[in-house]
Amino acid sequence: MTGTVKVGRVLSSGIDWQIVQTNERGRALLMRGATLQRWFDTGLLTEDVCVEVRYGTSAWHAVVSGAGSTLAKLDRSPAPNDKSEALAFASSIRETRKLDTTTSLQNGLYVERLSRVLPTYEADADADDDLVLGSWLTGGLRVSVTPMAKMQNLLSWLPAEGVADVVRTAGLTPVGMVAVTTPGQNTPSGALRNQDGGSEGRFRLPGRSTLEEFFNDHVVDVVQNRQHYEALGIGNPAAIILEGPPGCGKTVAVERLVAFLGWPQFGVEANSIGSPYIHETGRKVAQLFQAAIDAAPSVVVIDEMDAFLAARGSGESGQHRVEEVAEFLRIIPSAIKAGVMIIGMTNRLDAIDPAILRRGRFDHVIKVDFANGAEMLDLLSSLLDGVPLADDVRLDSYAERLAGRPLSDTAFVVREGARLAAKARRNEVDRESLEAALKTLPPIGEVKNRVGFL
Repeated sequence: MTGTVKVGRVLSSGIDWQIVQTNERGRALLMRGATLQRWFDTGLLTEDVCVEVRYGTSAWHAVVSGAGSTLAKLDRSPAPNDKSEALAFASSIRETRKLDTTTSLQNGLYVERLSRVLPTYEADADADDDLVLGSWLTGGLRVSVTPMAKMQNLLSWLPAEGVADVVRTAGLTPVGMVAVTTPGQNTPSGALRNQDGGSEGRFRLPGRSTLEEFFNDHVVDVVQNRQHYEALGIGNPAAIILEGPPGCGKTVAVERLVAFLGWPQFGVEANSIGSPYIHETGRKVAQLFQAAIDAAPSVVVIDEMDAFLAARGSGESGQHRVEEVAEFLRIIPSAIKAGVMIIGMTNRLDAIDPAILRRGRFDHVIKVDFANGAEMLDLLSSLLDGVPLADDVRLDSYAERLAGRPLSDTAFVVREGARLAAKARRNEVDRESLEAALKTLPPIGEVKNRVGFL
């Protein structure tokens, strides 16, 4: 008991916190330990908004929320019903950022009563605020609010200017929409429309020359010269699979391509469509693809696609597997026709159902391996562009030594080398700093203890 408030069933839980039902049809957030202390230290919580709760000898703090105020983990929070609810959440992001400017709010706890989104400090939380806001507004779809050109298609209940208001309230800048001027008027009418045009120029992917050339030929050129392709019967880019070992840069390549195109992105992941119930996963797949079709041109990224599209009849998952694969087989061709670009990623191509790999679904399977010396030199040159370099630094030497490693290792060496040079109060990145950074990397294939966050 907490005074007259009776604690009921647990709705969500994590390290040092629980959200529970209360007898007033409301909810309470129970907290203790290191997580609570971090919230106190940053000022996200204060003692005066908490009450003390005791279970035997265990002491907890609690924030109690009424039935009309949202208290939920973001991935279990209901989507907003109107603009006022959307603005309340956006305000919570803004108020949280006044106290904690860096911690990702992905998987955070939305406490509407306090106008806070409390970070849960989960190791895999890395989404920026634009993605957190977009996911919450759309009820869990992994889509950013910027660029905004297609967000309105997903939020039919909220006018375009309302979407812009919500984005601004969160402390973000609306991107990708401009004011429409009514003919005969000198001032904007207040409505918003999509900007004309799209990506221009050549797509660059430093360190991945083969993949860069493929994307430019099979995606970018089709998009930028659509009329020429349509005249010869080519409507939209075909679906693509990137296949290769972990750490070879598949995810980064896709993220940069999507950013270059400026299209909304939808992610097929275990936490977004997975369900223990037969039919539920298939329903979520259909819902996600329909949202992507409504927002077209858009991109659907299927990460670790072998987890969803493994061969049927393997005996591993029964009816669940058959239905999931069947739903993908049904919807992929229609989504491509509607203007959705589909990119799958896997390191187990042999495990994927053969029907998925047939032409007409995924036309291209591209092997993405670790970068060679020439590709590493291109990446190093890009990462160090504009950074003062000492005369004793030979990038070709470092490129050969980093060849065969994950691209993230190269980015780390550049960052760490620059940090060490700055720490030594040097005015340029020198050989000594880069050598020291390189020595912190473990041999290829070996895992080494890290300093700092994972």
